[in-house]
Amino acid sequence: AAGRKRDAMMRTANGAFQAWQDRTDLVKQERAATNAANDAKTARLKALRLEKEEQDARDAAAVKAAAPPALKKKPAKRTSAE
Repeated sequence: AAGRKRDAMMRTANGAFQAWQDRTDLVKQERAATNAANDAKTARLKALRLEKEEQDARDAAAVKAAAPPALKKKPAKRTSAE
């Protein structure tokens, strides 16, 4: 009788442990999927940002090339009041 009771307790403990392990594995899989999605989104946004920075640099270079050269101002003559 004592052996059966102990076997039942072991089955219950093993079942509880297995349920805990299954939940833990499920949480780990969900977290890995979320992390992968965030990594993909980050990579996409980084690519878009780099593309925009390159386009902005090309636009700035085009504007600078199209602008007339700046005229240098002559230094003001200093007069001495002596």
